[in-house]
Amino acid sequence: MQSEVLSYLESNKDRYLSEVKDFLAIQSVSSQTIHNADIRRCAEWTAGQMRTIGMNNVRIMDTAGHPVVYSEWLGAPGKPTILLYGHYDVQPVDPINLWTSPPFEGTVRDGNLYARGSSDDKGQVFIHLKAVEACMKSIGSLPINIKMLIEGEEEVGSANLDKFVNEQKDLLKADLVVISDSSMFAKGVPSVCYGLRGLAYMEVELTGPNSDLHSGSFGGSVHNPIQALSEMIASLHDKDGKITVKGFYDDVRTLTKAERNAYKKLPWSDKKYAKQLGLKQLYGEKGFTTLERLWARPTLECNGIWGGYTGEGAKTVLPAKVSAKISMRLVPDQSSAKAAKLFEQHMKRIAPKTVSIKVTALHGGEPAITPINSPGVQAAVVALEKGFGKKPLYQREGGSIPIVVQFKNILGLDTVLLGFGLPDENAHAPNEFINLDNFFGGMRTCVHFYDELPNFWRSSKKSRNK
Repeated sequence: MQSEVLSYLESNKDRYLSEVKDFLAIQSVSSQTIHNADIRRCAEWTAGQMRTIGMNNVRIMDTAGHPVVYSEWLGAPGKPTILLYGHYDVQPVDPINLWTSPPFEGTVRDGNLYARGSSDDKGQVFIHLKAVEACMKSIGSLPINIKMLIEGEEEVGSANLDKFVNEQKDLLKADLVVISDSSMFAKGVPSVCYGLRGLAYMEVELTGPNSDLHSGSFGGSVHNPIQALSEMIASLHDKDGKITVKGFYDDVRTLTKAERNAYKKLPWSDKKYAKQLGLKQLYGEKGFTTLERLWARPTLECNGIWGGYTGEGAKTVLPAKVSAKISMRLVPDQSSAKAAKLFEQHMKRIAPKTVSIKVTALHGGEPAITPINSPGVQAAVVALEKGFGKKPLYQREGGSIPIVVQFKNILGLDTVLLGFGLPDENAHAPNEFINLDNFFGGMRTCVHFYDELPNFWRSSKKSRNK
């Protein structure tokens, strides 16, 4: 069976490149109303592809914003059902003068396919479409059941997706979510991502005098709010880089020995990383490696600070009000609401009596983790090794993908992040690309994943029933 499917993939590579270029040519920029018609056209293109490859119950489902495209193939009774999530919308292309080739004309250069959406996320959605097609056209069926949910608002925050998923719980029932909208660790280093950090995003405002004051006439008699806020922010970390907010680490899940050993196997160089960032030395919490700090430890960062005069020339002023934006990246088993509350209490506790303080929680998201020994992750590991000819490594990501948590909270489903991008693929930037080895290797991997999942699912079910 596998040989027939893989032969089909190999013999259709040229057609795939032509078809994906048609997909990438649709200017489905979700943040710009001028492209609303393109968004609809892209949804119709996606639905058309689903019908062509043999998916059933294909629907373009309207939301308050851009539509969701849904389809299903449920011809494998007794086998697991995956919910494949992706998005067909893309980021704006500005500044367009920095593109080497036109952003909506797929161009192959140096083994990469360049275009907006090539990696994020049209190219990765297309990988699954063609993997499904290869199974359906060569052997007439799939080894698992698949439901596809491809939305058009991911790049503008998926504002209508929660409501859609809540309203369509029965339609979206599945055993596992699969998302291909992320990156491997590096070129030639296949990896499976099993964890994401959460987020608590805060704003702090300090108010001193009732108006801006002349620094000559009033300096020395009032506490400058800029100084007060700077001192408060500086105190949020101790000399070892540890966050000083009381209770902040209480719920942090400890890294296992297996995880720490897995990270050590990754081809990582602190020296190279620092050089890439133009730094002489890295910084972070003492007692943890850089990868551990990036993926599995919580952080607190000041993202912006403003107040007083910052224009051209001099204006000797003591500002009445200053503000800062502060984000906290969270890890399992932290809660964004609890982190926000602890932060607010801490800031109010350390604020000097010479100023008044206001702390606002702007938004948050929860961390997510799928156990390494879960059937979905283990099937992905085997599939990646077969698809790329190399045993994959495990990784987490430091960022957040809110939909992963939403799928867990609303549908009760874990997610496997089966990404085929690269860290340097310029997603959201000019000259976005997907590496063609990853593009075609991803198709092979998906075919193997569909084939392997029932075996791991059955074994897991047996062990649970013992």
